[in-house]
Amino acid sequence: MALNQAEIDRLRTAAVGDLQNFVDGDWRNSSGGSEIEVISPCSGQQIGTIIDSSEADVLAAIAAARRSFAAGHWSRMAPQRRKAILFRLAELIDRDALELAVLGVRDNGTEISMAFAAEPGSAATTFRFYAEALDKLNGDITPTGPEVLSLIHREPVGVVGAIVPWNFPLMIGAWKVAPALAAGNSVILKPSEAASLTLLKLAELAAEAGVPAGVFNVVTGQGATAGRTIGLSHDVDVLTFTGSGNVGRHLLRYAADSNFKAIHLELGGKSPNIVFDDCGNIEEVARLSARAIFANSGQVCVAGSRLLVQESIREPFLEALVKAADATVVGDPLRLESQVGAIGTKAQLDKNIRAVEQARAAGDTVITGGEQITGDGYFFRPTVIAAKSEDSPVVREEVFGPVLSVQSFRDEDEAVRLANDTPYGLASGVWTQNISRAHRMVGRLEAGVVHVNCYGGADITAPLVGTKQSGNGFDRSLSAFEKYQKRKTAWIRIS
Repeated sequence: MALNQAEIDRLRTAAVGDLQNFVDGDWRNSSGGSEIEVISPCSGQQIGTIIDSSEADVLAAIAAARRSFAAGHWSRMAPQRRKAILFRLAELIDRDALELAVLGVRDNGTEISMAFAAEPGSAATTFRFYAEALDKLNGDITPTGPEVLSLIHREPVGVVGAIVPWNFPLMIGAWKVAPALAAGNSVILKPSEAASLTLLKLAELAAEAGVPAGVFNVVTGQGATAGRTIGLSHDVDVLTFTGSGNVGRHLLRYAADSNFKAIHLELGGKSPNIVFDDCGNIEEVARLSARAIFANSGQVCVAGSRLLVQESIREPFLEALVKAADATVVGDPLRLESQVGAIGTKAQLDKNIRAVEQARAAGDTVITGGEQITGDGYFFRPTVIAAKSEDSPVVREEVFGPVLSVQSFRDEDEAVRLANDTPYGLASGVWTQNISRAHRMVGRLEAGVVHVNCYGGADITAPLVGTKQSGNGFDRSLSAFEKYQKRKTAWIRIS
């Protein structure tokens, strides 16, 4: 579908209003909670409100999920019927794709071209993928003597809690919700309080598609109340989370303090993008490396935020990189000509500003960018910083913004040492025309995803895996079913 500016402009002022939670198949006001203003980063102005859920609100949603699971209207539904409903949900996402994309941009500031593909486009694909697969996962028969039949059943785990971030809420939400629903579970989803609108719309579409009441519930609010309540609940069997390491640690403690629920964590990264002197076309690799960090204003968990460039091409590569950064069109994310949109929140904008101040204080050199773009909304210039040392904060700390650190290396061994010198291990990039080196680097880099001669683009068929402090979990691929299923052994004596 080709995007049309007139249609985008028609939707950019659509009323949002005061939104409610979606619980047990219906919209509900809060019981004891309050409201959170929805501030659009595009303008810095309020466009609506969401519920700041109370503990009682969340417990009601968990109870609805538990009742629906026990009733079996979804968990014991014939797989073919469940499949048809999820396919219908994908169709509805496609039908409302532009509305969903514009709503999401107004909520979190992603440039519309990226938002359209990465949010409704990706979500529809994800629901189709898991719907198509759900009736093709078989149990097992184990080898035994003739007097015994040993069966291994796959069953849904029960109630799944999902907590998702603000940068790509619909895409990441679908990565978690689609396999959980496809496996037959009931779900309670808590979006980030900074970007909840598209996931509330997803609940509406799920109901329209025929997902039974109580099977998919969405509660909004802050992590300290809503997230904590989900984490401590004995009626939540599995919790999947994408976000910060600090919150991830809290969720692990909540599991220990409650029912030892499985916790699947994806916790961000500080990903190296390694450019060797045999990378090929320097201008093209520099352009793609700029896109790897500046797309969505750097608010991407796998963003290539650490550039490692071989000394022999450092100067020409940096010249091409800075040219690409300076040419990047930053502006109104609902204009098709904008290549980069807004910073998601005022707090994140302030963090970007502090990161540059820290870099300057550490003796790093700001080559380009480094300042807020004044005017309405939250915008920040693409920034390239030459790090003074391996210990510079801009090298060590995740900024989650359009801020790129630059280091150089002499040879492959030093590139590997610098790349792995981080507590994170989510993604990485390698640019080389040497196929042997490419394979060696895939093996040597401590990252769950290694891109070779590209950065990004892995689809739903491939897992997004975290290592080290980037988490213990993964999203995407058929393997994601394993998070939302349990095994049961039937040992049957037949002699």
